[in-house]
Amino acid sequence: MYANVIIDISHEKLDKTFQYRIPPELEDQIQAGTQVEIPFGSGNHLRKGYVVGLTATEEFDKERIKPVAGVVAGSVTAESQLIQLAWWMKERYGSTMNQALKTVLPVKQKVKQKQARFIRRLLTREETLEAAGEAGRKGYKARERLLLALADSEEIPWQVAANQMNLSSATIKPMAEKGLIALESQTVFRNPKIGKDLASGEISLNQEQSRIAAEFADRYDQGIRETSLLYGVTGSGKTEVYMEMISHVLQKGRQIIVLIPEIALTYQTVMRFYRRFGSLASIINSRMSAGERYDQLERARSGEVRIMIGPRSALFTPFAHLGLIIIDEEHETAYKSEISPRYHARETAEHLAEMNGASLVLGSATPSLEAYSRALKGEYRLCRLTKRAKEDSRMAAVQVIDLREELKSGNKSIFSRRLQEAMARRLERGEQTMLFMNRRGYASFVSCRSCGEAIRCPHCDVTLTLHFGQKLVCHYCGYETATPKLCPSCGSPYIAGFGTGTQKIEELTKRMFPQARVLRMDMDTTSKKGGHEEILSAFADKEADILIGTQMIVKGHDFPNVTLVGVLAADLSLYTSDFRCGERTFQLLTQAAGRAGRGNLEGEVLIQTYNPEHYSIQCAAGQDYESFYAREMVYRDMLRYPPVCQMLAVLASSGREDALDTAMSDLNKWAAEAGKGRDIQMIGPAQATIYKVNDIYRKILYLKDENYDILIKLKNYMDERSRQALWHGHVAVQYDFA
Repeated sequence: MYANVIIDISHEKLDKTFQYRIPPELEDQIQAGTQVEIPFGSGNHLRKGYVVGLTATEEFDKERIKPVAGVVAGSVTAESQLIQLAWWMKERYGSTMNQALKTVLPVKQKVKQKQARFIRRLLTREETLEAAGEAGRKGYKARERLLLALADSEEIPWQVAANQMNLSSATIKPMAEKGLIALESQTVFRNPKIGKDLASGEISLNQEQSRIAAEFADRYDQGIRETSLLYGVTGSGKTEVYMEMISHVLQKGRQIIVLIPEIALTYQTVMRFYRRFGSLASIINSRMSAGERYDQLERARSGEVRIMIGPRSALFTPFAHLGLIIIDEEHETAYKSEISPRYHARETAEHLAEMNGASLVLGSATPSLEAYSRALKGEYRLCRLTKRAKEDSRMAAVQVIDLREELKSGNKSIFSRRLQEAMARRLERGEQTMLFMNRRGYASFVSCRSCGEAIRCPHCDVTLTLHFGQKLVCHYCGYETATPKLCPSCGSPYIAGFGTGTQKIEELTKRMFPQARVLRMDMDTTSKKGGHEEILSAFADKEADILIGTQMIVKGHDFPNVTLVGVLAADLSLYTSDFRCGERTFQLLTQAAGRAGRGNLEGEVLIQTYNPEHYSIQCAAGQDYESFYAREMVYRDMLRYPPVCQMLAVLASSGREDALDTAMSDLNKWAAEAGKGRDIQMIGPAQATIYKVNDIYRKILYLKDENYDILIKLKNYMDERSRQALWHGHVAVQYDFA
């Protein structure tokens, strides 16, 4: 056997591997992630490196391949575990080892260290007050200000002294020379700006919360490491239970990763963790600078940070003593990677927890069917929170409004009459409203009313979206153009936007309620750094009456003054070409309904739809997850969709249609060969939902089997054969487990 070894763990060096022979006596000790000593270069100096892969095939003359010198004692580092995880991801999800390594290993780059300067007092408090009095008598007002401040606080940041106290070096340095103060500097980490109000708040758990937290602690102390599903209604206080669990694991000297689905959730969630755990907790996300990200990972590596909070990439925090992983809102699609390796954070977290002897907790008010079915089978431990945490907080009253009836009675507005009346009442009473629209932009598409042609992207198989300012944008490749005055197909001047986006709703709301203060939250208004926090904190501080937004406003936020939630187009997500569209609709509507009435005021939710009979909408209105699960599982069972069956999508793409057709024909044939003798269901090959994106053609083949391992075997066989095919290099193939 041979080991492929990397010497330097930095992204630009990850694909630079060196091959070494594994001596027979070390074969049992070496696997992906093992740190080894190897003879390196012409002088054969011993260097340390990490094994990133094992193979039986030599890459060059085997007589010239040097043997591994030995295994580094106590080499199970955070890096070695992440490399081992990368190997598992490569095998399971069908990527290259290089892609997997770049996913799990933090970017090592030289980032300039940041220095902080402090002014520290050298006298006792009494002596400092005496010196301040003397300075005042002599007319040294600036010196007096600094000494009085130092009497209350032993040290003051230089920036505070210079900017807020208006002190100059001419004042500060002579005081240091006299021995009154000391000027000090130290390296500081760039910590993300979280917000204000970090006062610790004591939280008392209710009976259900206390029982679940106590049972977790008891089982953890017994050495039971398992996956638990914390299934609780919206507002049931899952975060408080998480914090009790974290507190217990911290006492055991272990570290914790908390995953949240997207940056929009960080503000309120992280504030709660900061209030409870202070500087032991930190956050990482894609909006942070390279320096901030690097510093947080270094703080985690050094042990200064013991709780890391962030989206799915936070799963790869270099913790050497990981004891607990929490995945909040585990049903969210954001936990699935869209690029290779197409890993799911839930499955990857399970494997990482197993590697570290850690526990995994999944939390949701609307669990994914996969997680809930595993909990019902006993594979996960099911923990239930059946009522809201606040005693005076009741579930909101939900009403479904049939937009077909509104239209019949002459109301062509996007606001039903009931919603208009409800919004007016909230404005009179000083209460807040949230309007949810599952779409961004100004209108969905622009088309010609004469010939019916929609204006499409020239590079992708999709219509362009109209944005404010008469700009047409492709949300797939970024192509932009001005809205034409005449139809490109027939020359007619009768072209217009169809559909409604968040910008249009904002405009109509302001027109209908000119006295209302309106905020909009979508991808466009939150694109700048800190955009999410700015909007959410303004709404939390009651600086706006109405918050309009896409799905990012309905997840996880807690605004006690919100008593009305209006869902403007409940059935939009029902018509996507995805077998999970009913599940996604139910989850979104239930989460949206959960935003109303979280304080001691009664909440109301109005769901507007053209399809009020659909079971996803009916069950969401009733906040009835069990009924939805039963109905949806009948559909999944009938069509052999997950979680009843396992499903693998084989995605091929190419700039050449002829090469793509040949490749898909071969992949179809090889799948049939590898699955011979089994009842494997094959669907396709067919064109992807959007056949062309950025001038690249895409096709897809679906394979279904009850056994996950069989699908992995098929993937490996197809992958091996495709590497030897003539079209290899012209066609990209990716594997995606649904």
